[in-house]
Amino acid sequence: MGQGIPGAIRRALLVGTVAILAACSGGAAGTASPAAQSAAPATVAPTATATEAASPARSKEIILATTTSTQDSGLLEVLVPAFEKASGYSVKPVAVGSGAALKLGTEGNADVLLVHSPAAEQEFMDAGSGVDRRLVMHNTFLIVGPAADPAGIKGMTSAADAFQKIADAGSTFISRGDGSGTEAKELGYWKKLGITPDPAWYVQSGQGMGATLQVASEKAGYTLTDIATWAAAKDKLALESLVDTDPSLLNIYHVIGVNPANHPNVNAEGAKAFGDYLVAADGQAIIGAFGRDTYGMQLFVPDAGKTEESLTTP
Repeated sequence: MGQGIPGAIRRALLVGTVAILAACSGGAAGTASPAAQSAAPATVAPTATATEAASPARSKEIILATTTSTQDSGLLEVLVPAFEKASGYSVKPVAVGSGAALKLGTEGNADVLLVHSPAAEQEFMDAGSGVDRRLVMHNTFLIVGPAADPAGIKGMTSAADAFQKIADAGSTFISRGDGSGTEAKELGYWKKLGITPDPAWYVQSGQGMGATLQVASEKAGYTLTDIATWAAAKDKLALESLVDTDPSLLNIYHVIGVNPANHPNVNAEGAKAFGDYLVAADGQAIIGAFGRDTYGMQLFVPDAGKTEESLTTP
């Protein structure tokens, strides 16, 4: 965003741009999730104009920067309307990778973040960009790939060993390549193994999780995905879950308020209200129940009040 543009106007332009891109692309996954189709539509207010963003009404509007997994899985379509009804706030979600969400927070272009990239989150907090970081929930990552499984990783209990076999076989691997928490998790395995992926078999989609799964399906490749997006998309993909039991595949989500000391336009009260709702009984109940009716399985484990050390893969 251009320098010299007032913060409130810049934020309004940002949300408007994201809304236009989402409308043009049909969403990160291309189609509405089954959960979104069966649940009540999210009551997200129309995009604010610059005048509205600078007005007193802004106090009841929150810009939420979050990961594509919360959107692609359908969780936002359930959680956002419930919060809006309970609080009177209007939420404008911007679903991007965790890295991009943290950048929006650093720039003051969001009020609150719901992300899953713990190392990057800690850097965000250490830089003084965030306040009130709280554990919300977790689930797990898994490695998926074609039924033929050319690298022979099915049933392996070590994700690192599975990544090694994929590299040794030169099998197609689709990375998100978008600075997301999922990409950060994937890159951690390559780094641990001392492997620099070869472009001959390593493809970066530059897209969200739903779209990346579609690319992997089309190219008969492997990819790393969160279980929630996988559950929402798997019936339309020529892929199978191959590695999912390694404890290192834990996927942890935190809610973080953007530091109002750095950005006066930040809606600190609204951000706190959203974070409070996520960790309170009602929010945790919604998170824990999500997926059971639509997918027959729990997709997120509510974790308010727990320590990260106590978490295990579901």
